[in-house]
Amino acid sequence: MENNKQPLFSPANFRLLTKPLGKNNPITVQVLGVCSALAVTVKLEPAFVMAVSVVVVVALSNLLISLLRNTIPQRIRMIVQLMIVAFLVIIVDQILLAFAYEISKKLSIFVGLIITNCIVMGRLEAFAMTNKPWESFVDGLGNGAGYGVILLIVAFFRELIGSGTLWDYQVIPQSFYDAGYLNNGMFILPPMALIIVGIIIWIQRARHKELTEKN
Repeated sequence: MENNKQPLFSPANFRLLTKPLGKNNPITVQVLGVCSALAVTVKLEPAFVMAVSVVVVVALSNLLISLLRNTIPQRIRMIVQLMIVAFLVIIVDQILLAFAYEISKKLSIFVGLIITNCIVMGRLEAFAMTNKPWESFVDGLGNGAGYGVILLIVAFFRELIGSGTLWDYQVIPQSFYDAGYLNNGMFILPPMALIIVGIIIWIQRARHKELTEKN
């Protein structure tokens, strides 16, 4: 009997994982999840924790919805999706409160707002409801990682130029400050995050002309 099962690490699954890191990035191409990108990227540490939290929630919610997709009545699918996402977000939030309290305080309400993140609900509707569990899990990992990469890039420049630190470690030598160097306070303001995201979008579309042609 012919086996039509696709290998777990097939080229198609590899593309599901890697495309959101570049040509189909949820922030720079789909323009989803921008609000949290502006809010949690003043420092690298909270941006990293937020990125990991979103990866976990998107991947696991995709997996669970895919496993349940044939049993969920169509008319209440959004309610079921929200309940599963909320359940996962509460678990993530409680873990952060227990093991990373200071970071949890810095992230404030933004961990809870993962529930309404367009990336999470978008992948559930666009992919998990119509695809198998493993593919859905990989898709969630890819889209969460694509979101996280942009957060980390934005946070890197904002913290470095705005505070002179990376992960709260001083990286700009004191001699620079003694010579008159000043941190650029604009970089710790939310508008600068939007400008950096805009620059990333511009660079990406300059390299991949087809993204501009689609729009």
